[in-house]
Amino acid sequence: MDILIKLLQFILSLSLLVIVHEFGHFLFARIFKTRVEKFYLFFNPWFSLFKFRKGETEYGIGWIPFGGYVKISGMIDESMDTDQMKQPVQPYEFRAKPAWQRLLIMVGGVVMNIVLALLIYIGMSWAWGKTYLDNRNVKYGYAYGELAKRIGFRDGDRIVDINGKPLDDAAKLLPTIVFDQAEYVTVERDGKQERIGIPAEAMAELLNCADFAEPRIPFVVGRAVEGGEAAKAGFMAGDTLVSLNEPMRYFDQYRRAFGQFKGDTVHVSVMRDSAGITKLLTLPVRVSDDGLIGVELTPPDRLLSLSTRNYTFWQAIPAGVRRTGEEIGSYAKQIKLMFTPETEAYKSLGGLIAIGSIFPDHWSWIQFWHITAFLSIVLAIMNILPIPALDGGHVLFLLVEVVTGRRPSDKFLERAQMAGLMILLALLIFANGNDIYRFFIK
Repeated sequence: MDILIKLLQFILSLSLLVIVHEFGHFLFARIFKTRVEKFYLFFNPWFSLFKFRKGETEYGIGWIPFGGYVKISGMIDESMDTDQMKQPVQPYEFRAKPAWQRLLIMVGGVVMNIVLALLIYIGMSWAWGKTYLDNRNVKYGYAYGELAKRIGFRDGDRIVDINGKPLDDAAKLLPTIVFDQAEYVTVERDGKQERIGIPAEAMAELLNCADFAEPRIPFVVGRAVEGGEAAKAGFMAGDTLVSLNEPMRYFDQYRRAFGQFKGDTVHVSVMRDSAGITKLLTLPVRVSDDGLIGVELTPPDRLLSLSTRNYTFWQAIPAGVRRTGEEIGSYAKQIKLMFTPETEAYKSLGGLIAIGSIFPDHWSWIQFWHITAFLSIVLAIMNILPIPALDGGHVLFLLVEVVTGRRPSDKFLERAQMAGLMILLALLIFANGNDIYRFFIK
């Protein structure tokens, strides 16, 4: 059932993004009285699942659930319909229009994807505001993973700034370090500030690091799992663990300690509030072979103060604009890393499995719209890359035409389109191959 929910969200999001993108091309084509022969969601080689004709355009749904297209008369595109290009030029064809109109038709899809992301972020800001963990509220500092400790971080370090810029959202700690290729991070340790250098050679590892840091929290029991060892030992919701052989306060400390006592019985001291009286109890509990005692942790957002910004409708508009700009800048930095071989960012490139996996296994509209807005920006930026067969390839040739006053020959455009399709096919194989490797081998 979880996989089905993920799949439904993925298909719904993808369908919306494709329709909006292709509608951008369709809209500008119709504005400039250019004939659109087909408008399809998904690809339809040999046959279509559904189709109908209205006016000059055939609308339909293909059977290959990846992407979509509009077929514009008199244009060399992925359909490679070269026979049409051998016929006399008609006034309703793409090739008959001035360069500036053809340019707007080609960027129409990218524009509409940016507009969609903007509208979603405005709507989200208005409906839900922005709830986040302010770095200043991470009062116990962070618990760091192995890679962070090798670089020089210590558990409990509080983040002061990254490259001299204060960090606001705790969730952006690692992305800011990686995407800005930070040279140093300033931390507060034992009441003093220290600067930790980030080695350039560590960027490749940081990019794929899943446990760089997490806000440090006390170990407060949310619930003892029924029938588990903790429940048998007498642990109760609200108990705060304070020692295991020696004083300990934080969840990350106990996680490591329990890992050292797998299969053993340990004595854990807890503080318990009962009828306004705080008691110190010592409870013997068996640690499972997996290093667990059978409790659910109190959610971090109940132990650390979250910040929420609420917006009126008119305030949500500039907030949505800012967020759209931030996401575009962030993804553009990721693309830059992809073309920086020493970062090995290309190894993290993912295909359909990677995209589908980012959707939650439960239905959440706020997460669905957040992911859809992000993917809309991804689709816009990827499409504007100057690769033949993508919108950016067409835009590149049109800009050359505008500057030089000379239009590339149809034969050149056909060859460029074929080369672009081969590049895209190679990228698809590489990205989905990465997915398969990570899923089955790693």
